[in-house]
Amino acid sequence: MSEQPLLNVSDDSGLGTVEIAPEVIEVITGLASTEVDGLFAMRGNFASGVAERLGKKAHNKGVKVELTDNGILIDLYVILHFGVSIPQVAQNLQSSIRQTLKSMTALEIDEINVHVVGIQMDNQTEMDE
Repeated sequence: MSEQPLLNVSDDSGLGTVEIAPEVIEVITGLASTEVDGLFAMRGNFASGVAERLGKKAHNKGVKVELTDNGILIDLYVILHFGVSIPQVAQNLQSSIRQTLKSMTALEIDEINVHVVGIQMDNQTEMDE
């Protein structure tokens, strides 16, 4: 995992600084995503899948945060329920994440990219990997 710099979110008021790690943004994004109807699951990697099977919750699963000169870029990798409107669910995800991050961190997000990587059929009990 590459070391990303911390985000400085405080004004210079003489009281000190407030810095937010990109991992915190990933967790907040993951939690905000779970509140959106139509989302079945977030797509993680092999390590997060093993960790979940061992009982550890990975709230940042399927979320990638990148700090650039233009701002904060968020990539979301999701699996949706069959039959939902993909553009509507993607827009709801973007709105929910943007609003939650704004209220919790006061950060402006440059882009929230939603990548639909799968559709969960209703009669399937487990996803085929």
